[in-house]
Amino acid sequence: MCRILGYLGPSIALEEVVLKPAHSMLVQSYKPREMKGAVLNGDGFGFGWHGASDEGTAAADAFVYRNLLPMWNDRSLPDLCRYIRAENFVVNLRSATEKMPVDISNCQPFKHGQLLFVHNGLIENFFDSLYRPIRERLCDVAYRSIQGLTDSEHMFALLVHYLVTQPEIDLAEALRCTVEELAGLAEKADVRMAANIVLSTGDRLIWLRYDNRRDAPSLYLLRESTRLPGAVLVSSEPLFEGDWQPCTQGEVVSVERDLQVRTYARLE
Repeated sequence: MCRILGYLGPSIALEEVVLKPAHSMLVQSYKPREMKGAVLNGDGFGFGWHGASDEGTAAADAFVYRNLLPMWNDRSLPDLCRYIRAENFVVNLRSATEKMPVDISNCQPFKHGQLLFVHNGLIENFFDSLYRPIRERLCDVAYRSIQGLTDSEHMFALLVHYLVTQPEIDLAEALRCTVEELAGLAEKADVRMAANIVLSTGDRLIWLRYDNRRDAPSLYLLRESTRLPGAVLVSSEPLFEGDWQPCTQGEVVSVERDLQVRTYARLE
């Protein structure tokens, strides 16, 4: 299982969540508190953010940095995290599951246009269960977008499929459709599927905590904290003391610049 994080709020340096907190993402890479089935998140990491949009443009550019080293071994990280400032970003710490190579193409976040995606979870026995059924459902754009081998990227490709084939669909609805279809395939194959997902578009953060067989992996929400006022954080584990609330399992949730949290759907 991986560790993930999403942020939306006033512009801050990435070091405010990646390096500085007592239980920062860096600390979670080697000393997570709530992981089950693994000890470390040392199989690569990445973060994605949106640049400041030019006045009159539709959306800001999305950028991604990935490294297959453990986060604690990246000597450039402190400088990058001090330099990069953003109003929104996502972070992933990778803990590779069985048969998933440690390769840069398997590191998150994944990107499609302005959309950034991070995932914590798994599809059980992925190559024998849902690898081919997912691929058979993809449009050409989504199929060609896959560069690695992970179940996470195939989940993202199915989401891209919905966005490409139904251009008017709302992103939260596309996420619901994606996970609902994956859950149906998982039940048919009689395998577990865990899907904690965070999406960022630059001005919107969407997330889901889901597991079709048991309590989903941990995911917490923090709003308007004294440490980060005017911001929303979604994280696998609390970074510091605060009113962190466990995300409700099965809910597709969205927040925009007004910081009002809206529930779009409930998956059983």
